[in-house]
Amino acid sequence: MTYDLTFAKEVYQNSEEGHWIKMCMQCGVCAGSCPMGFLGAWTYSPRQLFQMVRAGMRDEVLTSSDMWMCTSCYNCIVRCPRNLPITHIVHGLARYASVQGKANPKQPTHQFAKDIFWENIVATGRVGEAALTMKLYFKDGIGEGIKQGLEMKDSALGMLKAKRLKPLPFRGKIKGYPGFKAMLKKAFELENQKEGKA
Repeated sequence: MTYDLTFAKEVYQNSEEGHWIKMCMQCGVCAGSCPMGFLGAWTYSPRQLFQMVRAGMRDEVLTSSDMWMCTSCYNCIVRCPRNLPITHIVHGLARYASVQGKANPKQPTHQFAKDIFWENIVATGRVGEAALTMKLYFKDGIGEGIKQGLEMKDSALGMLKAKRLKPLPFRGKIKGYPGFKAMLKKAFELENQKEGKA
């Protein structure tokens, strides 16, 4: 196999923590530690994604849903013999795929993070569980929302009884909301500078 390092260099420079990929020795401990692997959730394990980066398989990596499957359990980081920040690398690849417009807009985790969670937290400064759940369940229409709500009713009632779910939407904004907005604005400025947009 001939290696084209163009994409690897692109990832090393532009994807958060992507430069660590060159330190991966392909031992596969990350794959063996990942709970999503046991569930058969991915096509390519982190080790395989890193090798695909090195092999110049740009489209295959950036359009893959596998990096969106990471649950951030950190088993891979704890067990990696080289102490690589695998979770952060995988999240960096997912973010880079999104920035490059390659992430599947219908990929559930991408859609949740970009369209539902982000809007929810920016609106008030905190996550409102009720509004978040409603938007998630009804994103594909009223019928699908009702169906999902009924499927999850026992879990919701259990969470209500345990006081882990607030039934009423969070109203108003957090204390210090202008500071929160200023922090987000600065983060966007820094991100745009990093991506060469500013």
